[in-house]
Amino acid sequence: MNRVLVTGGAGFIGSAVCRYLVQEKQCDVLNVDKLTYAGVPASLKEIEDNDRYRFAKADVCDKEVIAELFAAFQPDAVMHLAAESHVDRSIDGPAAFMETNIMGTYTMLECAREYWNELSNDRKTAFRFHHISTDEVYGSLGAEGLFEETTPYDPRSPYSASKASSDHLVKAWFHTYGLPVVITNCSNNYGPYHFPEKLIPLVILNALDGKPLPIYGKGDNIRDWLYVEDHARALVTVVEKGTPGETYNVGGRNERTNLEVVETICSILDELRPLAGGNGGTSDVESGPSGQPHSTSHGSLPTSTKPISSYRDLICFVDDRPGHDARYAIDATRLENELGWKAQENFETGIKKTVQWYLDNDWWWKPLRASRYAGERLGRA
Repeated sequence: MNRVLVTGGAGFIGSAVCRYLVQEKQCDVLNVDKLTYAGVPASLKEIEDNDRYRFAKADVCDKEVIAELFAAFQPDAVMHLAAESHVDRSIDGPAAFMETNIMGTYTMLECAREYWNELSNDRKTAFRFHHISTDEVYGSLGAEGLFEETTPYDPRSPYSASKASSDHLVKAWFHTYGLPVVITNCSNNYGPYHFPEKLIPLVILNALDGKPLPIYGKGDNIRDWLYVEDHARALVTVVEKGTPGETYNVGGRNERTNLEVVETICSILDELRPLAGGNGGTSDVESGPSGQPHSTSHGSLPTSTKPISSYRDLICFVDDRPGHDARYAIDATRLENELGWKAQENFETGIKKTVQWYLDNDWWWKPLRASRYAGERLGRA
């Protein structure tokens, strides 16, 4: 695998994949990205001048352009990450998710199939189309159990429904046309270069700005957290070693409630960037009768102020997201045992690295907070 076409490579996970392929695997990479609000070319600063990296601004729904890129670049593999990915935005505007995640995947599959049909036998055998998906297609778990590759699909949001649809298209192109595909479904990612609309970067940056740290509902929704660079290694492992037609689940075995995640970030910030004199002044978060952060209605944030001595004093609870799944947890046994991948970071090491990265790299996130997303509430339906 010398030449890899990556879609969505200016996004959070895609940029990690591009960096890993170029820097660690010495692959030639063509990054195809439309550069929507979440596409950040600065995430590729480390490799933008590398001779093995090139970029094409293109929409995965544009079949003519995508076909030309296949013909010109002649990839050995495709890693298809381009997708609208934020559940809250899918609640506010589902149309873009149907277009990019479903029709974009269909277009990529057709262009890949037409290209693959013209390859020599050896190259046809070696070629892979890797579709990167999410654990959200499986729906919501109860208190017990894990998502396995055989778990029935039960998507609950426009986002997860669009990704489930794309997964089924990929499987159909394998069974109907023989296109050598692999699929991965991953748990929640976190790490450097994460767009600030998502929970972990939003909490870090709101805390640094002294803004409220909003938590949906009671904060008891559980997610399995996966460090993005571990995920990038897993994705490349699957495209190199995975069996065509198969699915591999990727998880970090790091289940945490949303409240635990936020409290952990606050504790790390208290250590790495303590509030001056143990008192940072005032917060826009109002305490309830017990001294706990106040719960607000209609998704609004409280406006009264009180002295704060810890970043935890910024925590507040807001109306839950519609259709909010209770728990996700991945069983990554197949990936670990069959392909030999292991996560290198646990949540404690990974989250501390992540917080430190945001402290050290305001050149990356400050322009995004100023011009693209300042932390406002999304997904109220």
